[in-house]
Formats: sequence, structure tokens, C-alpha cells
Amino acid sequence: MKTKAAVPPKIKEKTGRLSRIKQNERRLVNLFIVPSAVGMLIFYILPFFVIIFQSLVNNPVKKEFVFLENYTKLLENTAFRQAAWNTVKFSLTAVPLAVVLSLVLAIVLLRDLPGKSKLRTIFLSPMMVPVASIILIWQVVFHYNGVANELVMLLGGSAVDWLKSDYSQLVVVLLFLWKNLGYNMILFMSALSAVPVDVLEVATLEGASRRQIFFRIKLRYLSSTILFVTLMSLINSFKIFREVYLLTGNYPYDSLYMLQHFMNNVFRTLDYQKLSAAAILMAIVMAVIIGFLFFADNKVEEDIEE
Repeated sequence: MKTKAAVPPKIKEKTGRLSRIKQNERRLVNLFIVPSAVGMLIFYILPFFVIIFQSLVNNPVKKEFVFLENYTKLLENTAFRQAAWNTVKFSLTAVPLAVVLSLVLAIVLLRDLPGKSKLRTIFLSPMMVPVASIILIWQVVFHYNGVANELVMLLGGSAVDWLKSDYSQLVVVLLFLWKNLGYNMILFMSALSAVPVDVLEVATLEGASRRQIFFRIKLRYLSSTILFVTLMSLINSFKIFREVYLLTGNYPYDSLYMLQHFMNNVFRTLDYQKLSAAAILMAIVMAVIIGFLFFADNKVEEDIEE
């Protein structure tokens, strides 16, 4: 029978020392993680479970379990349905435009254009402008006696009260794009610059056209950036309430009444059950959308690796 070779004492000692060092490092890492974990538990995880509980009881005092009754009442609420539809319509319009237009701008500004550094600065400048100043600019431009109506009348049209008409959401979409295109453009420019040059050269030598190179090579390498830009644009589209609120107040024109308006107004009435149910539904929808985006990104990455 073969016997195992004895491990020299020096190697045993060295191995034990390395093991103790790794254990100490692991304890130190865990020690640094504890404050963040406690903060997450207190300010995010526990409140989320409290919200779930509040959405399943009739009121904060009696706390009688009613299961999905609050959700049923919420879905029957006309204001909630209007706010949800407006939010979905805005996101479906603004987010794809923010992704596609910023990608187009990135492709254009990566070419040898005169004054392209100045153009980059122009597109990034909205990020440095305070929200109050942006709102002031938009109020001046889209006021009934503002610049937009002056241009419309010069072209032979009639003046429009932009923020109290069916065009009101278009005004906010333009505001959203003006504010976010620059940041998304820089992300895409960075990602396009990181596409492997050798892959592009091989494709060119094999006779691939520019369109084929973009859609079959560059677009696949951009999948992670597209996912990130889409997620950030989606989050920012849900945060547009701040701008709309400053433009129009608590009760704007019907097409601008967003979910945040609904939740803000419900909070004023202290209807915690309706507010909690709305928050849970929003979280579920966001989780489904984000899960789908990650699934699509993983599929694209698997295709690239193959």
C-alpha cells in the first residue's frame, strides 16, 4: 500500500499562517460590511416588509387581514389607472428615445467632425444646470406667450397652452431628453471605443458592410451598456415627477398626472393601505422589467462568448 508523504513542518506552519491571515481578512471584510448591512436592514428591507403588511390589512389601527382587497380597490380607482397609464405611456416614449438618440449622437460624435468637443460640451451642459433653472427655461419657452407659440404663429399656426393641452406630455418628454441625452451619450461613446479593434478589422477584411459591422458586432458588445442606459433612463423617467410638479403643481393636466402625483396626494390623506398597495405594484412591475432586461442581456452575452 502507498502511504501519503509526510508534509514538512515548515510547510504546515506556513499553510496554517496563510489560513489564519485569510480568516482575519475575512473577519475584517465582514466587519466593514456590517454597517451597510444594518443600514439596508433598517432603512430598506424592514420597511419593505412593513409596506407589504400594511397593504394586506384594512387600516393601521384594527390591522384586520383583508388579503388582496386593497389591491382590488386600488385597481378600481380611476385616478390610479389614469396615473399608471400616463406613467407607462411616458416611459414607453421617453426611454427608447433616450437610448436610441444618445446612441446615434455617440456614433456621430466619434467621427472626425469639426468642433466635436464643443458639441459634446453642449450636450453635457444640461447636467450642470439646476432643476429650478431648467423649469424656468421650459416655462419661458412653452408659456402661452412664449417662444414656442411665437414660432408656431410664424409658421401660420395658432397659439397653444402647451402644459394644459394634449401636447403636455410631449413637452415633458423633450425636457427629459434634453436633460439626459448627454450622460447617456458619454456612456455609449466609452463603450464604442472599447469594442475590440481586431474583431472590426477581421470583419472589414471579410467584406462586411458598415451596417453589418454595427448590427452584428458593435451592437452585441454594447449590450451591457444598453442595459445600463435603459435602466438609468427608466429610473429617471419615474423621477420626472419633480419637474412636472414644479411646472404644474399637485393636480396637473390629465396627461401629466403621474403615479408619483397619485402617491403624493394619497400620502396627504394618510391612506396608508392604498399607498402601500400602489408601492408594491410599482415594485413588482419594476422587478419584472429589470428581470426581463437582465435575461435579454445574458442571452446576448452568451451569444458573444460562443
